[in-house]
Amino acid sequence: MSQTIAVIRGDGIGPEIVESVLRVLDALQVGLTYEFVEAGVAAHQHVGELLPQATIDAILRHKVALKGPLMTPVGGGFSSLNVELRKRFDLYANVRPAITFPGTKARYEDIDIITVRENTEGAYGSEGQTLSDDGEVAQSLIRNTRRGCERIVRYAFDLASKQKRRKVTAVHKANIMKTTSGLFLNVARNVAREYPDIAFNEMIVDNTCMQLVMNPHQFDVIVTTNLFGDIISDLCAGLVGGLGLAPGANIGSEVAIFEAVHGSAPDIAGKGVANPCALLLGAAQMLSHLGLEDEARRVRAAIRETLAARDRLTPDLGGSGNTAGFTDALIAHLKN
Repeated sequence: MSQTIAVIRGDGIGPEIVESVLRVLDALQVGLTYEFVEAGVAAHQHVGELLPQATIDAILRHKVALKGPLMTPVGGGFSSLNVELRKRFDLYANVRPAITFPGTKARYEDIDIITVRENTEGAYGSEGQTLSDDGEVAQSLIRNTRRGCERIVRYAFDLASKQKRRKVTAVHKANIMKTTSGLFLNVARNVAREYPDIAFNEMIVDNTCMQLVMNPHQFDVIVTTNLFGDIISDLCAGLVGGLGLAPGANIGSEVAIFEAVHGSAPDIAGKGVANPCALLLGAAQMLSHLGLEDEARRVRAAIRETLAARDRLTPDLGGSGNTAGFTDALIAHLKN
């Protein structure tokens, strides 16, 4: 096949882990080519914009993008570019797998949970944000739509069916948030009836967090709204060793963007010790999206073998290696 993907190197450790991932993708020899575009701090320094039109055009042209982490200021500054990209391209489904790998700080063995998070509505919609003149009262609107709820729940059930998974759990807070979360839950119940071969249950979000810690093996596919999905997917990442092993796919009807869930880690940027696994797992999701399922399996297997052999691991994985050496090890295991 021949496919060009838009590549955003990102901020902080982004360029380092993107380089690592592209080396692994090139080793697969599947005909991928790259158009490099900019976003974030690097883009602002070069062209004076955080999200240049050329970047938007390239993503629209190629339909698929691989994105390094972008810096988002806390409590002020510019708004999240990750949120902006999701809204701009209507990337309504955020798919975050949490899978146990050997030789990590995983809390449990054999975890395999997918969180399917609504990606464009809810508490992250940034609608109606106001701060009173005296700085004493802040408020923001939470807005869910029936269309948004239905398409994310249907996506979760279709994903479960395609991957032959056994159960979908709808996570909500409809006991308190009776309109916004209540709408999501009612829609989930209706959609679930169309998939009689897949078990369905519903769970309040706070209980979900407790159950994930106590007995995570009861979960298979979790579907939920934007804010809850963001929190739950990070909790799931903690079960399998942390955000260094947490990828994310942002899927829309036309465009898909693949990324690592973690941030730009400016404290280690330029030191050559960043762990590329999360972005590499995101690239594996991208390969599956492109119909290259065998290659996606090869990438995951190479990660598993490299971690099990403790071959040139980066410091966060308990080794003393660097990004380049770890990538060499991954490619060697890929070719075995």
